[in-house]
Amino acid sequence: MRELSHRRRLLVLAICCMSLLIVSIDNTVLNVALPSLQRELHASTSGLQWTIDAYTLVLASLLMLAGSTADRIGRKRVFMTGLVVFGIGSLLCSLAPDLELLIVFRMVQAVGGSMLNPVAMSIITNTFTDPRERARAIGAWGAVVGISMAAGPLVGGLLVESVGWRSIFWVNLPVALAALLLTLRFVPESRAPKARRPDPVGQVLVIALFGSLTYAIIEAPAAGLARILPFVVVALAAVLGLLWYEPRRTEPLIDLRFFRSAPFSGATVVAISAFAALGGFLFLSTLYLQNVRGLNALHAGLWMLPLAAPTFLCAPLSGRLVGSRGPRLPLLIAGTAMTVSALLFAAFDAETSRLTLVIGYALFGVGFGFVNAPITNTAVSGMPRAQAGVAAAVASTSRQLGQTLGVAVVGALLASGVDSSSYRHAFVPAARPGWWVLVACGAAVLALGALTNGHWARRTAERTAERLQEGEVRQAVGIGR
Repeated sequence: MRELSHRRRLLVLAICCMSLLIVSIDNTVLNVALPSLQRELHASTSGLQWTIDAYTLVLASLLMLAGSTADRIGRKRVFMTGLVVFGIGSLLCSLAPDLELLIVFRMVQAVGGSMLNPVAMSIITNTFTDPRERARAIGAWGAVVGISMAAGPLVGGLLVESVGWRSIFWVNLPVALAALLLTLRFVPESRAPKARRPDPVGQVLVIALFGSLTYAIIEAPAAGLARILPFVVVALAAVLGLLWYEPRRTEPLIDLRFFRSAPFSGATVVAISAFAALGGFLFLSTLYLQNVRGLNALHAGLWMLPLAAPTFLCAPLSGRLVGSRGPRLPLLIAGTAMTVSALLFAAFDAETSRLTLVIGYALFGVGFGFVNAPITNTAVSGMPRAQAGVAAAVASTSRQLGQTLGVAVVGALLASGVDSSSYRHAFVPAARPGWWVLVACGAAVLALGALTNGHWARRTAERTAERLQEGEVRQAVGIGR
């Protein structure tokens, strides 16, 4: 791909950031709309969980496939396809007549979304070849997540109150159309010099694992053990299948050798834990503010600002800290803030006081603002350059899986302790087990941030990188692994 002018590179970055904005803002906007959607479509707690998890589950399952497909057939082509599918899915969501079809259309959205973020990151990486320029571009990309966190609740609240919950999906349409036209005109096509081969068996096993595990968790309170046991068995079989099959492939969907690196393994679990905490936090907070406190969607969005503003402000600070002092300090700050925030709700019923509610939201916003930058940095740290994209894709998948599991677990615990007849009075005690889960998630971020970024951990990353590099050389000369 020929070198682009500085102005053209910035335009490509802006186009990629537009795609990230609509994918990121979609869930924060939807969270504010959950109570309104619940009333209109007569949805149960598990139904609300599925409106979120159907999206994140499909996204998590297809991210790595979309990235490798784009490398093989063309990043611009896959990116444009993703914009079209995401736009069509958004339109269908706005027209959904019932909850079941809304969930199906959310899955269509996610198929498109899976072609956007990892592919956009590949486009940015190949557009900004200078390391310093690339770091600034990725910093701007990361700031968009903070913007979506800040704008999502307000935009969602305003739209739900003035037009209705269906309008939250209309926002995506003009942005997707503009991004599509700009991509067609300004983004150059690119492919990987040597794309990874498809791994259909690994892909099916990943979908079976994520889907069956999420279904078992969400449906457990209502369905009982007998009905979810087959799905638990499928999840276990999928795990065993991945452990047996993937090491035997030359180019696996998930290279299990990565997990010999303590920083990589730590970053993966940190991503799952942090985003599980985010998913659970938003789910509980939205339902509490509107269904228990009786706030409308707009006022609920305003109450979420103490959560969103610190996320927006701390994200760039975290990036600078990672660059100057490494990922350990940001992860320690993130883990501490998230743990203390969840502890306020779990042990001290922070919801019941306006002051503690604001403090709890602000602390979680600080923690989440600091956690995002070190995840990708730690995941790819020390990896051979040819493997960095795959490592980053695993980190992205871990984020989506974490959010899926957070909503599933916290929602299941809430559903088992509350019913419609005693919702307002039972919500706070019923939510307490969910808050303790979020305490555990924050503690995991704190512990792993300390343990997997020291001298010992770095040595494991160096040894893993050496083995991967040796494997690439042997493969290149035809010896194989």
